[in-house]
Amino acid sequence: MHTVKAVYPGTFDPLTNGHLDLIARGAQIVDELVVGILRNSEKGNPLFSVEERLEMISEATAHFGNVSVMTFNGLLVEFCKAQGAKAVLRGIRAISDYEYEFQMAMMNRKLDPNIETLFMMPAEKYTYVSSRLIKGVFQLGGDVTALVPPLVVERLKAKNRE
Repeated sequence: MHTVKAVYPGTFDPLTNGHLDLIARGAQIVDELVVGILRNSEKGNPLFSVEERLEMISEATAHFGNVSVMTFNGLLVEFCKAQGAKAVLRGIRAISDYEYEFQMAMMNRKLDPNIETLFMMPAEKYTYVSSRLIKGVFQLGGDVTALVPPLVVERLKAKNRE
């Protein structure tokens, strides 16, 4: 029997309901889904440590029998190979996402033509949600409870008290 393993990479700082939507739907398509948290991100100062993100995502995805959460450094294709994954799952919210993701997919294909990229659109209600916007709205006192899992809301509130 042929099984398909995919990696859903990202910084997930913080995890959003849009991320969870893609994880849930991706887990229905592939046999195994690894959520890969990138350690060496170019996205500036993270709000949550890699360990905190690992805890939150692990807790939020614990009910899936075929989802695991790991961290990685370096090239995504090398992480995929190490995991035995044949596909990368990526979410696309807008045309601007597509342009960036297309370039990344083509570079990954150049680095390893055996790894495919699967693009998925989030549910319509999450098309505007990004971790960057969540952080900005929360830091300015806005309500993000409908946009992130409850455990993330609690962690955000705890960060605010620090």
